[in-house]
Formats: sequence, C-alpha cells, structure tokens
Amino acid sequence: MNYKMYLYAIFLFLSIFVLSGINFNSIMRKNKAVEAKLLFMCLSIALSYLLTNFVVDFLNL
Repeated sequence: MNYKMYLYAIFLFLSIFVLSGINFNSIMRKNKAVEAKLLFMCLSIALSYLLTNFVVDFLNL
C-alpha cells in the first residue's frame, strides 16, 4: 500500500504540470483569480486521484 502514496505524489506533480498549460483566468469571470486557482488545485487533485486508482486497478488485473 506504500506504493500508492508514491503514485499519488507522482500523478499530482504530473497533473499540475499538464493543467498549467490551461489559462483558467480566461475561462473564469474577471476579478476571480482566487476561484481560478482553487479550480486549478481541485482539478489537479481529482485528476491525480483518478489516475492513481486507474493504474492500481490496472496492475491488479
């Protein structure tokens, strides 16, 4: 189960790197920079969680 923590960390950094290419400030309304950053963090955590569970389930087959 210890390898799952390493996968979470790896995929968290990977998802932050991938999502940094998207300009969330242009998607959100003006003067909503804090909300755009929170959306960025929530999406990166959710993406890393999904990727980790996919890899673990795939390796358990």
